[in-house]
Amino acid sequence: MDSVRIGIIGLGNIGKYHAGYLQEGRVSRCALTAVADPFAPLAPWEQKGLKTFSDGETMMRSGEIDAVIIATPHYQHTTLGIAAFEAGLHVMVEKPISVHKADAERLIAAHAQQDGRVFGAMFQLRTEPRYMRMKRVIESGELGDIVRVNWINTDWFRTEIYYASGGWRATWKGEGGGVLLNQCPHNLDILQWLCGMPSRVRGFCQIGRYHNIEVEDNVTAYLEWSNGATGVFITSTGEAPGTNRFEICGTRGKLLLEHNRLHFTRNDTDMLTFSRESKVGFAKPEVWNAEIPFADVPAQHATLMQNFVDAILDGTDLVAPGADGMNSIELANSALYSSLVGQTIDLPLDGAAYESKLQQLIAESKFEKKVVEVKGEDFTKSFVR
Repeated sequence: MDSVRIGIIGLGNIGKYHAGYLQEGRVSRCALTAVADPFAPLAPWEQKGLKTFSDGETMMRSGEIDAVIIATPHYQHTTLGIAAFEAGLHVMVEKPISVHKADAERLIAAHAQQDGRVFGAMFQLRTEPRYMRMKRVIESGELGDIVRVNWINTDWFRTEIYYASGGWRATWKGEGGGVLLNQCPHNLDILQWLCGMPSRVRGFCQIGRYHNIEVEDNVTAYLEWSNGATGVFITSTGEAPGTNRFEICGTRGKLLLEHNRLHFTRNDTDMLTFSRESKVGFAKPEVWNAEIPFADVPAQHATLMQNFVDAILDGTDLVAPGADGMNSIELANSALYSSLVGQTIDLPLDGAAYESKLQQLIAESKFEKKVVEVKGEDFTKSFVR
């Protein structure tokens, strides 16, 4: 094979966005050949020369594609992903790869049974220069051992009409969660990509504090790592003006990403070494300050798709392997489950216990939602930075 035939399931906002850059030729050695959606008008896609299907599984068995992008509502990611692997396809799944950990485990297990199939997760922030520079500093040892992490990520303001724009949005049955599962998978992925997975989580999640919804829209989560490091992750869709401030403190200094600038305050001496050896009680290590430059580029979906195609054709390592999608789900599930049961959760999370709790929330839901049609909005403004 010297070119990959790609199909897209789901022609909502993100599905159409993927189709756009693929048809523009921004990813080499591949072609968009088919799309599937049971609800969207398909005639315009046929006019563009694409094969169209009203059912995703039919498209996957059609022989028209080698790989599929799954861009449907969240719960379908698992079932469609499993069906795609069973059809022998390579799979790229939009965030989150599943709604909950137990489903993610099922999807990952299905991939493990398909030798040679490439499984990617659409975590395009891993290709953004700002986060790549942060990772380089951490892995170089220049930051020392991480001791504290703070991410105030409340620049996710959403109006009531946003939640009313889809019947599946912000419901336990349709989406499986709120800000943690919809807006924050990319942030949670970056958090663990840079700092590793914590060992304990205590979440404080407010359900429908700012909106008429039945899921969380305001969250504070406390995190602990096995080496003693601690952290706080704060997010909301109801706070305006919001904040996006990401701070990682190590024994050799501090990284701060805010206002589109990455700042590094570097200790001349490791703080623990300085503390042990200093003969003066109020002394501090000398520091120097550096602005770390990076290219300011938008979300790199096409870059990640190029990596996916290269992995299929050349065996290139994936930037965001599908199995990595488990981690952001586990963090989101753990924070919400902790809040619901009022306890600190040790990781790894008991996926079956969380699945049972989610099914209970679905069964006991009395929420009635009014759906409002919204037209003409540029959803790319929502891409996280």
